[in-house]
Amino acid sequence: MTELVRLSKRMSELGLCSRREADEWIERGWVRVDGAIVSELGSKVLPNQRITVERQASAQQARRVTILLNKPVGFVSGQAEDGYKPAVTLVNGGTRWKEDKAPLQFHPSQLRSLVPAGRLDIDSVGLLVLTQDGRVARQLIGEDTSVEKEYLVRVQYTKPGRLPDADLKLLNHGLSLDGKKLLPAKVRWQNEDQLSFVLREGKKRQIRRMCEAVGLKVLGLKRVRIGRIGLGDLPTGQWRYLRPDEKF
Repeated sequence: MTELVRLSKRMSELGLCSRREADEWIERGWVRVDGAIVSELGSKVLPNQRITVERQASAQQARRVTILLNKPVGFVSGQAEDGYKPAVTLVNGGTRWKEDKAPLQFHPSQLRSLVPAGRLDIDSVGLLVLTQDGRVARQLIGEDTSVEKEYLVRVQYTKPGRLPDADLKLLNHGLSLDGKKLLPAKVRWQNEDQLSFVLREGKKRQIRRMCEAVGLKVLGLKRVRIGRIGLGDLPTGQWRYLRPDEKF
């Protein structure tokens, strides 16, 4: 017999919304299972049951924004910590990139529930995604995500000579962090002191710890791409909207 699953979990698995959004929609009576409205939180469904959402839910979701920010050093990705400001404080009408082509007006309500989909540590710079849309967050940081993230990493070898080819191969595949093998990465030299890293996972301080394991010291780290979306010419400390025609 097929097991029952929470309706909100099933909606998230289907990519309809985040679990939090699902709970909100269920409470508002915006969710139907096999045509019948289900408004009780914690309700369970069979995986083969048909789930649909009312037009109000789709309209609310369409108003949710996703913002691309070029994060500078000194800002944390998420909650404020140790006196450092969160990156979301950089998002206002004055810091929007003047070349942003998205047909949207900035409004302070867009800051409500605007959360980072992935992190960049305080010493790292580059592309940070902030979104109100649970589908985007799940796509970028869900357990089963396959979206690539690309970084340019300036390094210094702390041993005599150059990094051996065998250690470059280890960076591509073979290292473990916290007792768990890392997924294969694509790591290659960009120039004499800069590596390109392409990852499909994002453990805490992963690149810095990978480099440390083979005797490399990270001098600078910049995220330049997430999936199909590149940082491009977006200036440091400025932001733009993800356009409707853009997909990660």
